[in-house]
Amino acid sequence: MKKGVVVLGSLVLALAFCVPAVAQPSAKAVETIVIDNFDTPDNMEWKWDIQTSRFIAKGYPVLKTVEGIPNSLRPFHKDSDPAAQVLGAKVSYDRKGDNWFEIYQKDASGNRYEYEFVGTITQIDFWVWGANYNYNLELLVRDCDGVVRTLNAGNLRFQGWKNIIINVPGWIRQHSRFRNGRPNLTFVGFRVRSAASEAVDNFAIYFDQLKYTTNTLSNIYDGYELRAIDFGENTSAN
Repeated sequence: MKKGVVVLGSLVLALAFCVPAVAQPSAKAVETIVIDNFDTPDNMEWKWDIQTSRFIAKGYPVLKTVEGIPNSLRPFHKDSDPAAQVLGAKVSYDRKGDNWFEIYQKDASGNRYEYEFVGTITQIDFWVWGANYNYNLELLVRDCDGVVRTLNAGNLRFQGWKNIIINVPGWIRQHSRFRNGRPNLTFVGFRVRSAASEAVDNFAIYFDQLKYTTNTLSNIYDGYELRAIDFGENTSAN
């Protein structure tokens, strides 16, 4: 009897290996998506802009792209690629204090634009050039409830390029549970704030290679496309 059991088990195992492999849907698809590398500013669907606190000196702020690239990124830049550029900002204030400025996106009409992240993001990654000023850098994102959240990117008291990686905390709600809610987290902008006693003249900063890591399938489910169907109902009050 035991011999029969062994033979039967071997037959089942052999049949299992004969069954063709079928790819199973995965709930994970981790990708890195580049928001902007600043190399082709004229080909983007948005432009970068800047706003500042009061006491900004005459002629400032200045925001522009200039040629440049962090040394660590040079091996990945091909000769056939567009010229490597970075986004630079320069500010100067008339007095010390709680001075700040924000760098954000706007659309072709000049309205404020917020980039919509894809999937559920775990990290935001970018390069920043510091001039050794005691300023703090923050990232602003808008959660699915419409609340702007601040992510601390650290102090800018260093010289030259530095790669900043920010982990997005799990308590930030990235997807609404409602059908008509905000589908994804959005990028609001960068904010730079000076220490109250730090020098406020001739400050410059540069950014490059803004990207993020995300699980693109985390919020996709069977029938996802039906959430945006228009029923054509009359929305006027009866």
